[in-house]
Amino acid sequence: MSKVNINIDGKDIVTEEGEFILNAARANDIFIPAICYLTRCSPTLACRICLVEADGKQVYACNAKAKDGMSIVTTTETIEKERRAIMEVYDVNHPLQCGVCDQSGECELQNYTLEMEVDSQSYSIRDVDRSSHDWGHLHYDPGLCIVCERCVTACKDMIGDNSLKTIARGSDSIDAVFKEEMPKDAYAMWNKLNKSVIGLTNGTDVLDCTSCGECAAVCPVGALVDTEFMYKSNAWELSKVPATCGHCSAGCQISYDIKHTSIDNPNDKIYRVTNEWNYVSLCGAGRYGFDYENADVTKDEVAFAKAVEAFKKADTIKFTSTITNEEALILDKLREKFGYKLVNEDARSFQTFLKDYSEISGSSLYSTNLKDVANTNFIVSVGTAIKSDNPNARYALNNSLTVNKGGGIYFHPVADPVVSEMSKNLITMNHQPLQEETVMYLLLDLFADKSKLPNEIVEYLAGFHTIETITVEETVKEKVVEITLEKEMDPDTGEEREVEVEKSKMVSKTVSKEVEVDTNRLLEMLGASDSFAEDFDKIMKKKDSFSLIVGPDMYKHPNARNLARLVALFEKYSEFKVVMIPTLTNTLGVALINELSAEAGSYTVGYNTKADFTLSALGDGDLDMPAINQQEGTLTSINKRVNPTNAALSYGGYTLNDIANELGLSAEYTIDYTPQLGAKAGFKSVRFDDLPDYYTNAGEEVRGYELEAQNVTVSSDESVTKIDESAVLDGTVIYLANPVRQFTPFTYKTAYLDEESGIYMSEESLASSDFNAGDSVKVKTANGEVTANIVSDNKIAGNIVVLPTFDANLNSEALTNGYRFATASVERV
Repeated sequence: MSKVNINIDGKDIVTEEGEFILNAARANDIFIPAICYLTRCSPTLACRICLVEADGKQVYACNAKAKDGMSIVTTTETIEKERRAIMEVYDVNHPLQCGVCDQSGECELQNYTLEMEVDSQSYSIRDVDRSSHDWGHLHYDPGLCIVCERCVTACKDMIGDNSLKTIARGSDSIDAVFKEEMPKDAYAMWNKLNKSVIGLTNGTDVLDCTSCGECAAVCPVGALVDTEFMYKSNAWELSKVPATCGHCSAGCQISYDIKHTSIDNPNDKIYRVTNEWNYVSLCGAGRYGFDYENADVTKDEVAFAKAVEAFKKADTIKFTSTITNEEALILDKLREKFGYKLVNEDARSFQTFLKDYSEISGSSLYSTNLKDVANTNFIVSVGTAIKSDNPNARYALNNSLTVNKGGGIYFHPVADPVVSEMSKNLITMNHQPLQEETVMYLLLDLFADKSKLPNEIVEYLAGFHTIETITVEETVKEKVVEITLEKEMDPDTGEEREVEVEKSKMVSKTVSKEVEVDTNRLLEMLGASDSFAEDFDKIMKKKDSFSLIVGPDMYKHPNARNLARLVALFEKYSEFKVVMIPTLTNTLGVALINELSAEAGSYTVGYNTKADFTLSALGDGDLDMPAINQQEGTLTSINKRVNPTNAALSYGGYTLNDIANELGLSAEYTIDYTPQLGAKAGFKSVRFDDLPDYYTNAGEEVRGYELEAQNVTVSSDESVTKIDESAVLDGTVIYLANPVRQFTPFTYKTAYLDEESGIYMSEESLASSDFNAGDSVKVKTANGEVTANIVSDNKIAGNIVVLPTFDANLNSEALTNGYRFATASVERV
């Protein structure tokens, strides 16, 4: 978009053409009151308090777009009257219970009532019953609700659940006298408010969603509250600890809100997690999975001595990616000093995928991030169960579809009703496992510039097309002229005579014609619907910015190298930018920092994974370690940012840094390694305490720093292998993936994430089988077997059985040879 010059209250500013006035004002630190509007969402015009005057005309700042030369005044006498009247209306029948309301102290109704100097009430109406509702993890009190619709908008535009809507309040009509006496916009707002409260789209009183809690986070009053937080603390009693979520690779900005546990226990406790919801959305794990600390740990000198001896004896360190960059660097320095093999299969597969990709792309990193993905208007997702692999990737897809009126294609073997119901402009294609290469070839066929693609690929793609000439019949209309005789009076003689009159009419007839039909066998291989070509043409209209999301199914695919090269070729020869989803919290950081080995040696020390000697932040090892919410350090996100995180809770035990010091390294604190990260390609030499951690009013993320992509020598070899059409998985197929809100044993440990461990099957799959939810079954593959209970999941569809990895005791990863899909038998125990 082009830049335009506008003036707000005498201040000249530059903004994007078409930007909402409200956003332009906020970006330039100009205050315009607004209650209903959310950045990243569509305006609803529910509150109307953002009234301004633009070029002499009253407009709503949340909905009016900036034009070059526009002059805006944010307040006039008329606007002030409207705003005060609007706040008076919001206060009508609002309960006077601020002293016990969970939002008190951070309530926007309180703030704006004071801002508009409302000290009297001019309006009234008989109240109706507005009893509260327990919706599970949320509590809704209609008596406190001002129907700003932020919750509805966030659920629709940010998250994609579409679980909330406005429903009829059942109130009396507003006295007609108010229409004449009140300011126009205040009356219009009240008329709408008086008719509505918030309800559930499923028509029940049971909330069925992905339980992210974003609706409660954006609520400006105390109407929507997290059930577990109700009446637990006043806002002003809580201290905020800025941090980065430690559960998935999104690297979301969060604040741990802490205070003492009780009168008898002075130790800090996390009471809730909050976020900058205008700029980042949290999933349920980030919001509710905060109590995973390794509690009540003291320094066990005997266990520490054994740990040091284990390191001296070991030739291998095996670890997960749920560690900080600083810890990863410590491990790498220990590798350099003692020659350890570092084993982390999840990070190594991603590291290898990036390396293979870079040989053709010429860059050490993929090209885009989730914020830019959300701002594009056409997205393709391949190789990821996007809803659970990285919820923020799903939010970016949804934001593009809803706010940008975008389109997209979602490729994945597991049918996902949550994703497929996001938009009618999203094509979902549930192909068979092992067909990811077919997907990439189809994308090259649909989007790549074939004049630049290597000839052998162009010829290979051409071989999937069959041009046939067929005869079709169609109905056409043509004009037919008929001549009829009509009688008329001769004007000269006055006698009647007959004259010829031409009359035309349209008639339909069936004609045959020959047409050429292009049959694309790639579409047939992927099980595309007959309407794909028509649907594709429709959603591609007016699309000019493109993103490809690549996921973990690709990294351990039997032909992962070929897939990486296909992704790079697609990016190189199309208009698409690529983002890759790192598998775990800090997979990208570990992949960039550590030299990883494929095989372990004879004696292994494990970090957050079982080994001959185990260090664990889960409290189940030979020596305790701190969890991420007990550490200072940095985490590397999917957005290629190195983000700081702070310790919310104390930890009394030993750390990896203590062991490293005993083995000959030297650092007082783990964060002394933060500036040393600069020795690794892409990282910078910045002290931990110098890392920023905030968003600007314009929405710019100023957290840590961005990784610097390194130039890589481009290979002249752009060859890729052909599709192995014989590669299929027959019979029952299992898939390693987690339900929403679960990622690792750390999320499984938390009190408020109550997803069950077990064998996940869709409702339709259970209905067509002999199994029932709760049945104990044995799942057996060529690699091993597990026994667990069946869990019915209405957030998946189809017949693929999903095995979670968040429960280490289930050991589901032992069933596959790396690739997330496998053939299995499922038998009742």
